[in-house]
Amino acid sequence: MTRTIGAGRVATLVDGFDRSPAYAGLADALTLLIGDGRIGVGLRLPSERELTDALAVSRTTVTRAYAALREAGYAEARQGAGTFTRVPGGRSRAHDRALLPRPGDGDAIDLNCAAPSAPPGIARAYADAAGDLPAYLGGHGYFPAGLPELQAAIAASYDARGLPTDPGQVMVTPGALTAGAIVAQAFTSAGDRVLVESPTYPNATDALRHAGARLVPSVVDPEGWDLDAVAATLRQTAPTLAYLIPDFQNPSGHLMTDAQREEYAAHLRRTRTTAVVDEAHQALALEGQAMPMPFAHFAPDTITIGSASKAFWGGLRLGWIRAPREQMERLTQARVSLDLGAPVLEQLVLTRLLASADEVLTANRERLREQRDVLAAAVADLLPDWRFHLPTGGLALWCRLPGTHGTAVVAEAERHGVIIAPGPVFAAEGGLDSYVRIPWTRPADELTDAVRRIADAWSVVRERPVPAGRASRVMVA
Repeated sequence: MTRTIGAGRVATLVDGFDRSPAYAGLADALTLLIGDGRIGVGLRLPSERELTDALAVSRTTVTRAYAALREAGYAEARQGAGTFTRVPGGRSRAHDRALLPRPGDGDAIDLNCAAPSAPPGIARAYADAAGDLPAYLGGHGYFPAGLPELQAAIAASYDARGLPTDPGQVMVTPGALTAGAIVAQAFTSAGDRVLVESPTYPNATDALRHAGARLVPSVVDPEGWDLDAVAATLRQTAPTLAYLIPDFQNPSGHLMTDAQREEYAAHLRRTRTTAVVDEAHQALALEGQAMPMPFAHFAPDTITIGSASKAFWGGLRLGWIRAPREQMERLTQARVSLDLGAPVLEQLVLTRLLASADEVLTANRERLREQRDVLAAAVADLLPDWRFHLPTGGLALWCRLPGTHGTAVVAEAERHGVIIAPGPVFAAEGGLDSYVRIPWTRPADELTDAVRRIADAWSVVRERPVPAGRASRVMVA
């Protein structure tokens, strides 16, 4: 069946395109929409006449825009059928063999990685930042703490959230995972205990293990954090660090309230445990709600990890650490043993994005909220015996299945052309095979199709439990 996109929808998506000249502006707008997935690959575009009427432009404008799209490799004409979207290099352009190494991966719906495509504004930020780059070419290009302009912009973002921050308290890193590795290198020694949530982000626990830490699991229940249990665990183990995700916890999606943060901070003080707080999802409040105060407001010795990957785009590969000033030298010493700084161009891009964060983040949140609602509705309809808490932000549903079939469902879903992550991947020390994580980071039509395939896989597993097969994959987000 031929999939199409209507002229009205295209007109809405390209609204406000540059009309100097109009054909070039329309072609640029369509290129970005196809590139970031808001107009899917393989869709039939409206006829030239339909789009001319919808945009109130000349037929020549649309004809020349479509010709420019074809020349750039973002569309192809099919004799007698119309103009269809494509991307240069085909779908494989978005695939990395380390993440999708198996036969058939390129044609599967990849929901293993909870990271969205770039929102509007990213390409423009890159183009503008390239104009800023020559001013830095006369130097060595190493900035272990980060570009001063970006440090100041990140510090200002904390100021705006009610947490006064000096730029000297900020270290820019090549992603939040590197930030976590730097913190682990700086603050843990072989045998040190580190409290970690379970479930939690698996790459963070791997970084702690590689630093020689002994992990102390602290269960995050389906309803959220049991702070009495947290207090007991802290008393019994007195860990050096506690790795927490209070803002739309990955993978459960829970949001820690101000009162819970205050109580948690008090428990940490009693055992002199330093909080390492991962705020990767903090900017993704999808209901327009006011967010709680940063955890560091309640525990000033907190080391906070931030990320541009979820709020803006993973391809930026930028994160940061915010820490008390007296800890920055220790972090710097750990940092230079791992790398010497993040790329200058990307830092210039992020500086520009933070200056227009409201505009870019609003568009990203709107898209993610729509995709979340589509995914949740499909799971509720097609998998009615699965249970999930609907997060008010973040990027994924944490679904509980009847029985311990998570890994088997993941293996069977792969046979049906969908890649998702099983619960045990997120467990600090085993278990959680009653869960799977399903991100809402793909376009709505792909999510609906994915849930249909997962439902088919679930039917197979329910009727005849199947061997788990090769469910484990590289996890990046």
